[in-house]
Amino acid sequence: MNTAINQIVPARVLSRDTWEARVQRHAEELGPIVEAHRSRRSLGTKHPVIDFLFEYYRFRPSSLLQWSPGVGVRLEDGASHFSGMKHVQGEGPDVWLSSDGLTSRLRESTGWILNLLEQTQDRPAMFGCSGLHEWAMVYRQTAWRHQQYSLRLPPEKIAAVVDEGPLVCTHYDAFRFFTAEARPLNRNQLTIESMPNLEQPGCLHTNMDLYRWASKRYPWIGSDLIREAFLLAMDIRAVDMRASPYDLSDLGYEPIAIETEAGRAAYRKLQEEFSQRARPLRQKLIEAFRQLLAGPAYV
Repeated sequence: MNTAINQIVPARVLSRDTWEARVQRHAEELGPIVEAHRSRRSLGTKHPVIDFLFEYYRFRPSSLLQWSPGVGVRLEDGASHFSGMKHVQGEGPDVWLSSDGLTSRLRESTGWILNLLEQTQDRPAMFGCSGLHEWAMVYRQTAWRHQQYSLRLPPEKIAAVVDEGPLVCTHYDAFRFFTAEARPLNRNQLTIESMPNLEQPGCLHTNMDLYRWASKRYPWIGSDLIREAFLLAMDIRAVDMRASPYDLSDLGYEPIAIETEAGRAAYRKLQEEFSQRARPLRQKLIEAFRQLLAGPAYV
């Protein structure tokens, strides 16, 4: 691994003891989750909560487990451990990540993601959706995505809850899975172009998507940040499905009955907690994306 032309060695250094401890923590926290997912996949079974994170976000389990320091960090004596990682540069036993592989296409899409994150961070949080997006995905249907699980309520009752609304979803990737009958009921007709103008930090799916945006720029975005986003997304997904019309009580997920006033209040409280938890994480991700676009912070 030779130093690239014009590639300056990062001034921020992690000692071997420090980065090895981070690698170990990463493996301890995520290893059992990834291995359980792999085991289910080999058996042809699915977990409707946890496996969603692997299937929907499409970040390879092997990449999730492979710890990366992110750009702008030099790893002391890291050559042997990180020699197989893409974009690794080095001198002697020390290595760091180069941002040379950030092509013009990747740079453009990275700028789009950064703009989305910044606008979302600056927008007031909304907590009035009551988690109805999952209900809108089965609205007036006789078949549904998680067919192996029964619905808590009959289809006509689910339709009545959606009709009562309000249906105020602000997340395009949830809205696009609404049934054709449900989409016209939403306050806004969402498109991918509308995302930067409408996404807001009270939305469960927007906060889950911090994992999506972090993992999209691996290995330049550090794995400590990706892990934090993944664990947040896993907690949010559990609430997302507890508030859905599916009955997952056999899996240990007690329902949040958003068809009742008490259930809506409980859901809103959890929304607020996740929004507060996501805010500093989103800010760290914004700063990491800014650094990636500007180049590593060298002195």
